[in-house]
Amino acid sequence: MNIGEIDFITLGCSKNLVDAERIMRQLETAGWHCVHDAEEPKGEICVINTCGFIGDAKEESINMILQMAERKKKKKLRQLIVMGCLSERYRAELETEIPEVDAYYGKFDFERMKDLIGTRILPGNPRQYSGFERYLTTPRHYAYLKISEGCNRMCSYCAIPLITGRHTSRPKKEILDEVRWLVSQGVKELNVIAQDLSSYGLDLEKRHLLPELIDEMAQIKGVEWIRLHYAYPTDFPEELLEVMARHENVCKYMDIALQHCTDHMLSLMRRHITQAEQDALIAKIRERVPGICIRTTLLVGHPGETEEDFEALKEWVRQMRFDRMGCFTYSDEEGTYAHKHYHDDIPQEVKKRRASELMAIQQEISGQLLHARVGAREKVIIDREEGEYFIGRTQYDSPEVDCEVLIDKSSAKNKIQIGEFYNVRITRAEEFDMYATIEP
Repeated sequence: MNIGEIDFITLGCSKNLVDAERIMRQLETAGWHCVHDAEEPKGEICVINTCGFIGDAKEESINMILQMAERKKKKKLRQLIVMGCLSERYRAELETEIPEVDAYYGKFDFERMKDLIGTRILPGNPRQYSGFERYLTTPRHYAYLKISEGCNRMCSYCAIPLITGRHTSRPKKEILDEVRWLVSQGVKELNVIAQDLSSYGLDLEKRHLLPELIDEMAQIKGVEWIRLHYAYPTDFPEELLEVMARHENVCKYMDIALQHCTDHMLSLMRRHITQAEQDALIAKIRERVPGICIRTTLLVGHPGETEEDFEALKEWVRQMRFDRMGCFTYSDEEGTYAHKHYHDDIPQEVKKRRASELMAIQQEISGQLLHARVGAREKVIIDREEGEYFIGRTQYDSPEVDCEVLIDKSSAKNKIQIGEFYNVRITRAEEFDMYATIEP
């Protein structure tokens, strides 16, 4: 047990990660040493930041809590604390079922944790803390920037509104101040995240503020890449496309979850959009931002999805040729509209088969699109070094979820530095990665 050390274990999405970074910074200013996602936790305190989105994520979170509770029973841990989405949604049940945990915090009260843990700073030697500062767990050159919390969409299958509540936008000035602070820490790439980017600003001024926010963010000195995650297709702020086309440092990248294509399924999912409207939006995005990379997420196995719906979905994926795509199987989450009003009538093996078939189609499309880029000159940022390669990403690739560019070390005549930008020539491509050499 390392005295004065707190282990943080973050499960789930990048939005959870930002919450962990915020409280870690506060605890560091209180004299603690925080370690994030250690291979072998050894601190006297362990904080688990949980995910409660779907069944598999909940199971992973519970198993981690039980594992650390066992460590506490063996007196290898003084305090065990749980925060995040799972404890926001199931706090009462968790307190009863796993009493070994010293305290449970949710999505909105986790900053009270510092009062429980206390301070290790000697009197007369305080450290300063500003509300938007964070302990960056990502490589220093990129960070996630959360601009809002919550969601008003109420899709049939989704538990996020039950966990995070109504959509709440952060004030624009506060976000821009955080961007300037992140740049002062060496951050060059900002991955803008929210449950629903499309609604940013509607609760503040009853109008879309995302285009204005990104426009001002792009003008801050030191911001080299801005990438947008988790837009919603219904009531999409089309003025954003002009901002993306105008600013070179706004990546030609849009993460927009579409979920399905048939009107039948879009209606059952309560997406408030038709296939024709959805297809028209994607066409408009591609027309107004030439060369844009579109990442989407699809959901299969939702109650009522017929084989005809699924076959139409496969054909649609072939036609749309998304640059990046993920696929989830339906999880019957208590409290959702689907759980209350539909019957989870599709066997799990059918759900998995459909997901595998879709991803096989996407693998072929991805390979074709990447092979078409062989010979192209690309700007990449270097994330890390592995064996004989430097590992980088283009503007079309978000950290951890998208393609990587493997750069042969022998092609570099000068020293390559992690976190810097370089021009490369693509020499070879596979289904999800590319190989390159450094250009002069």
